Amino acid sequence: MTPKEILKQWISAFNEADVDSIIELYAEDATNHQVANEPISGKTAIQKMFEGEFSKAKMTCIPENIFQDGDWVILEWKDPHGLRGCGFFKIKNNLIVFQRGYWDKLSFLKLHNLPIE
Repeated sequence: MTPKEILKQWISAFNEADVDSIIELYAEDATNHQVANEPISGKTAIQKMFEGEFSKAKMTCIPENIFQDGDWVILEWKDPHGLRGCGFFKIKNNLIVFQRGYWDKLSFLKLHNLPIE
């Protein structure tokens, strides 16, 4: 599979809040760094992060642009509430080994009526 195809699987699983399917797309030693938060490493920690986030809010990823360059895939996205962001995914051997996401955490918290940390 191409990195772009892996990303499309990730988007589909994300939009279903299907943590089991999402986590199968990550390497055991993957790192996920959402720049609004501290980076986390390891499949177990990433799984806990997604479980926590999906328990707080209904999230939807609407892809606007997807670009692939070698092992890297770049996702520009929006959600139904107007939040926008982008993600960078490094994929090796059909698994996500690194992910970095850029989005406005304050806007996310306000849109979902979550407490501001």
